[in-house]
Amino acid sequence: MRFLASLTAILALCAVQPMQAQTTDSPLELLDSGMQIYGWEGVGRVDFGQTGFCTGALISETLVLTAAHCLFDRQSGARFRDQDITFRAGYRNGRAVVDGRVLRSAIHPAYDRAGGVSAQNIAHDLALLELTHPMRGMGVAAFGVHSQPRAGERIGVVSYGRDRSETPALQEACDVLGQERDGILVMSCSVDFGSSGAPVFTLADGQARIVSVVSAKGDATVDGRAVEVSFGVTLGARLDVLRAALAEGDRRFIRAPDASTNAPRVMSSGGGARFLRP
Repeated sequence: MRFLASLTAILALCAVQPMQAQTTDSPLELLDSGMQIYGWEGVGRVDFGQTGFCTGALISETLVLTAAHCLFDRQSGARFRDQDITFRAGYRNGRAVVDGRVLRSAIHPAYDRAGGVSAQNIAHDLALLELTHPMRGMGVAAFGVHSQPRAGERIGVVSYGRDRSETPALQEACDVLGQERDGILVMSCSVDFGSSGAPVFTLADGQARIVSVVSAKGDATVDGRAVEVSFGVTLGARLDVLRAALAEGDRRFIRAPDASTNAPRVMSSGGGARFLRP
């Protein structure tokens, strides 16, 4: 199977090894009630100052997994200050189950902000946010992680988006169409602006575990058919590198906060990480 993929304005020829045949994807389901969002409260909206948002997921009481490119301002290219980032667990209809302030953030050392939407960057588009206080109780639970989906296993995504910034949506079933040698996953999952950093799940043994993070979206030709695809990367050693950077206090890849006042947060329809990629 061969994909001709368009990432924003960049054309890249992708040769992938198919993992399973494409089947019918499930539609997006808005999680706009307490019953619907139950069990998914560990997914939240990651707000960046007054500029925009991405999606993130709790993988421990103090660590949130998201995409590295979300941590950079779209206009200036500058990295957001950690104290200007908030993880809003289970956010829906104007309220979060609990808000978490960020103490430190770490981006993967192989991610290059100046490199744009490239295969190299998609392969390392991961970041960890360390919260100032553990998230315990309130129905918020961290998700386990797997290195990658197993052959024949379907995946799902929980994400926010441009037209659903106030309510997360679950796509319970979509497919990994192929995987490249550098760990990039080509997926049929539906994503939009604001979905960057969204967790990609498998339901191994009845438990939702994260196997990837949404990085980009594009168009592809699959066996002569034009389809929309999304791109993510497998975790494993990449996530271990981020954990180690935080544990070792490696200031090349982490940022510590400095004192500032808490300015009101105003969401806009442009700017920031929201419209950098999906």
